[in-house]
Amino acid sequence: MITLYHAPQSRSSRIIWLLEEVGAPYRIEQVSIFRPMTGTGAPDPSNPHPDKQVPAIVHGDELVAESVGIVLYLVDAFPEAGLGPTVGEAGRGDYLTWVSWYAASMEPMMFAAMLGELAASPLKQRGYDAVVRRIESALARAPYMMGETFSAVDLLVASALGFARTAFPESAALDAYVARCTARPAAVRGAALDNATGLQQAA
Repeated sequence: MITLYHAPQSRSSRIIWLLEEVGAPYRIEQVSIFRPMTGTGAPDPSNPHPDKQVPAIVHGDELVAESVGIVLYLVDAFPEAGLGPTVGEAGRGDYLTWVSWYAASMEPMMFAAMLGELAASPLKQRGYDAVVRRIESALARAPYMMGETFSAVDLLVASALGFARTAFPESAALDAYVARCTARPAAVRGAALDNATGLQQAA
């Protein structure tokens, strides 16, 4: 059994989607977190995440935190889900490159755009433009980041685009990509579970 430590409408929301894609048994343990963008919430002492943030999972004796770490762990732990090439499989290098690019390039530039930092920093603007070009180039070649098949890379990229769509240029291709990914049955189930935990928190 996998335990996901989750706060509604946060980065852990996409891990519910990931767990639904994986299909392994899991449970959701709802925790409170400090939300720096709004200044609300507080850390939960019961949260095993090293920084009392989310996401974090516990699987047996293993604690794994951060979205990218959890993606890498679960894709390898449950290869039958087909969410990415495992060690020794063709395409493993491309997969690891995309996942690393998401963490090192896409997410930082996304937040720079959201916080209005691009105009004051030509370096960040160039980084942001490179991120947009890379996404658009991938989608011009195929329906998903790595080609014809949905992968955990798409879960990371599409969930980020869905969260911060206004931080990226208007684009029918980007809109269609997000819609294509989030229409997956696992994504729909994950969103419903996230909304349900949010209602429980509000109650």
